[in-house]
Amino acid sequence: MKSKKVSTTLTPDLRWSEEKANKWYGERGWLLGCNYAPSTAVNQLEMWEADSFDPATIDRELSWAASLGFNTIRVFLHHLLWEHDPQGLKERMEIFLQIADGHRIGVMFVLFDSVWNPFPEPGKREYKIGVHNSGWLQSPGIEILKNVERHDEMEGYVKGVIGHFANDSRIHVWDLFNEPCNTNGSSYGAHEPKNKADLSLLLLEKTFRWAREVNPSQPLTSGVWIGEWTEEEAKALDLFMLHNSDVITFHNYESPQEMERRITKLKRFNRPILCTEYMARGFNNTFESILPIFTKHNVSGYNWGLVAGKTQTSYPWDSWSVTYDGEPSLWFHDIFRVDGTPYREDEVRYLIELKNSGTRQSI
Repeated sequence: MKSKKVSTTLTPDLRWSEEKANKWYGERGWLLGCNYAPSTAVNQLEMWEADSFDPATIDRELSWAASLGFNTIRVFLHHLLWEHDPQGLKERMEIFLQIADGHRIGVMFVLFDSVWNPFPEPGKREYKIGVHNSGWLQSPGIEILKNVERHDEMEGYVKGVIGHFANDSRIHVWDLFNEPCNTNGSSYGAHEPKNKADLSLLLLEKTFRWAREVNPSQPLTSGVWIGEWTEEEAKALDLFMLHNSDVITFHNYESPQEMERRITKLKRFNRPILCTEYMARGFNNTFESILPIFTKHNVSGYNWGLVAGKTQTSYPWDSWSVTYDGEPSLWFHDIFRVDGTPYREDEVRYLIELKNSGTRQSI
């Protein structure tokens, strides 16, 4: 398949104006939170399927998030949940939103994801002990992604989920596709097509179009995460995401200097900026080193992980190739143990002090 030339702006008449996007951000205030999966779930299916959905754990763990001053969380869905039980998914999303709202926490939902296992199956919950996110599943999975004729199978999922919650103020943002060109070199790279970025762009174009047809009250986005993001250097996929997102989102797990450089590059869009993944302790990407940069530039942030559970994201990425004898000496992600004990008391103290300082605005 040849690389497709795309227009950087698919629906210029439907994309939020800069004024509307900044008004939305001003009304929300600074958003600070985390990427969340309950400690009892190894992946998106175990989190949401009827026999494993765990409201008690979710309520308990989100109370810990609220204690830190977190007012937002980023949460992943999966198309198989809609395919096999659309009504049940909507009902469980409603329960989840009620729990989060009870803790004054809003939600950013992620619809598609190109990271980790490319062969999702209903009820698939296997994982490897001591391996970072070993049970996480791609959505829609490589078999659908590489067959362009099957992309339209995702329309019902996109429109069904966004349409049902299109006017729900408890939802902050719709993140349409997580790291769409990630080829998972250290884990499943051998199974990934070489033209994954092109395939993902085709699906993302349709996904934005489907979402615009629903016309939700919440902003749409898809975040850049690798490469350079200037107009001259960015890949077609990145340009499409940057020029079609209502609010700008990005990932960065690198040094404070690199984080600030990235933010400076993205300011040219004159839109709210949200870093939807950060915090990797081994790279000096920590709360203490990064949050001052976010507050300086009015950038919202979602660190990866809350409670060290089945996803095992306290282990670093290299755990796919390096065997760890027990808990890593330095946690990569996550904040709490399953009993609510902080991994690092000083981190929790720092976040609470930030909350109490008034720097962080409430929703």
